[in-house]
Amino acid sequence: MNVRRHLALATAAAALGGGLALAPAAQASTAQTAQESGAAAYSCHMTKKNGRWHAGHYSGNTVTPAAGRVTSAGIEAQCILKHVWKQSIAVDGYFGPKSRAAFKPVQRSANSVCNAKLVVDGLPGPKSWPYLRHTGCP
Repeated sequence: MNVRRHLALATAAAALGGGLALAPAAQASTAQTAQESGAAAYSCHMTKKNGRWHAGHYSGNTVTPAAGRVTSAGIEAQCILKHVWKQSIAVDGYFGPKSRAAFKPVQRSANSVCNAKLVVDGLPGPKSWPYLRHTGCP
């Protein structure tokens, strides 16, 4: 991957994320809230193969995670958002409002840096999974 492109995308994501990163106290609070609500926390075993990030829960690029139930695509997307894109979200498999808000900067960055022409809806779908997994222009 082109290092300059990766840096530009990471910089754009940070700039567009505008406050999505939480302070350590807020991160602890978020983790505690997820734990108190009974939401399961899933582990993320991050690996990078052929320039694509994987967390070991879903290997495809076509399934859109659901907000109303736990899905392997939701866990995978949350792991990548949390560990690669440094978003402060719980990895519980429910791709709800917080996960969607965390993914929108990725879509905006892909549009800005890679001219991806993605719909900025906060949902990883067939067109946006490659940008989530690559952290650059695939």
